[in-house]
Amino acid sequence: MIVTPQLKNQHLLWRAGFGPMAEEFQQLATASHKSYVNSLFKASAKGPDMIDVADNAIKGLVMGIQEAGMRKRDEDEMQRRKLRQQSRENIKSLNLTWLNQMVNSEQQLREKMALFWHGHFACRNLNILYQQQLLDIIRQNALGNFGDLLREVSKSASMINFLNNNQNKKGHPNENFAREVMELFTMGRGNYTENDIKEAARAFTGWGATMSGEFAFRKFQHDDGTKTVLGKTGNFDGDDVLNILLQHKQTATYITRKIYRYFVNDVPDEGHVTWLADRFYQSHYDIKELMTDIFTSDWFYDAQNIGCRIKSPVELIVGIRRALPMKLENEQVQLLLQRILGQILFYPPNVAGWPGGKNWIDSSSLMFRLRIPQLIFDNDEVALKPKDDDDQMMGMMDVNKKGMGKKGGQVISAAVDWETYLKKFEKVPREKLLSSISGILIQGAPPVDEKILNKYVDASSRESYIKTATIQLMSSPEYQLC
Repeated sequence: MIVTPQLKNQHLLWRAGFGPMAEEFQQLATASHKSYVNSLFKASAKGPDMIDVADNAIKGLVMGIQEAGMRKRDEDEMQRRKLRQQSRENIKSLNLTWLNQMVNSEQQLREKMALFWHGHFACRNLNILYQQQLLDIIRQNALGNFGDLLREVSKSASMINFLNNNQNKKGHPNENFAREVMELFTMGRGNYTENDIKEAARAFTGWGATMSGEFAFRKFQHDDGTKTVLGKTGNFDGDDVLNILLQHKQTATYITRKIYRYFVNDVPDEGHVTWLADRFYQSHYDIKELMTDIFTSDWFYDAQNIGCRIKSPVELIVGIRRALPMKLENEQVQLLLQRILGQILFYPPNVAGWPGGKNWIDSSSLMFRLRIPQLIFDNDEVALKPKDDDDQMMGMMDVNKKGMGKKGGQVISAAVDWETYLKKFEKVPREKLLSSISGILIQGAPPVDEKILNKYVDASSRESYIKTATIQLMSSPEYQLC
């Protein structure tokens, strides 16, 4: 494979974001990848605005429950039921609003990093106030300091409740949070002992959260005795344990390897990981510096690292929307697409998050992936019914009936702005159209066989050819890779 400047730029835009926008197509071949790196970091330098979709009814219910005091238990439970029902609807709005940010925001690198951390600090919680607070923590700190991010996530109401640390009390320690913070958030399995977990759990006793989401340290529930964690002994609290974990270089190595697998290659080059981890540790966990090291390294643009990752469902959906500018009249259909493809924002399968890689693909999900572009082109109906798993879907089994089609599925209802898309190819000679379109849409794959593709495209006019060739290329297995 010849790695052209255009291919380098597209590789960067897919890994550090969600692929090129249609408006960028013409400059992909001429701009330097270094200028793209600089612009990506510059655009993501400013902290984002918080996404707040929780309606006043939710906030009122929370206040009502907090002020209930000595009210009857059944009345309190009725309020809580209303809170859960309304939260489910608001979390759907949070999902779609964030998805739109991924599509339209200039802060592509920040949103892509946030999606990575969203999977790293995987958390399921039905409380919309907690979920949007955690998302804000992740988006604000996505390119900041990993230590700050770890502390804020660890003290968030969402994570404290998800990992049962509200029940972690002196004399009755709950080990859930201590175990996951070591196994999944910092060091990785095999780098600590069961006794380290037990002792760390004692240090985290008393860490809780209020109903409205504020962190609360309940000192009378805290075990203030001496603990030994990873060879260090003292009267540790939760912050002390997090500091001990950050002081351990294995944390830098674990985080770096995970980032490498997500942004570079599923099969890490351990030499590159070691070099990156050393610098990450020396920078005191500066995420921006780590990502700069990755995106400015020559090896990042090696042919073996291009087009080797399977797009996650969210990357696939967002990438299509960026390449084909469109207006979705039925935005909720994206929730159904996420369910069918196996990645619903805010509903990870477990605390380990989505496994990624080849796990995204099986026989049914691949076939459906290949159908999505044609469904958009035809404004057709998604009639496939996903498996119901309410433990994982947490109340999302019911699909909003708005946009329901004749077959009982959801209608895509996408109005593609073909005029904007077609303009990007108006100066391309007819005989070079296919190579030009495939060069933008397909990352690092062998050249498309024009004879085969021409059997499925409409060559009656230049416009029809561009449209149908685009849809056919997006419907190919090669388009699933980035």
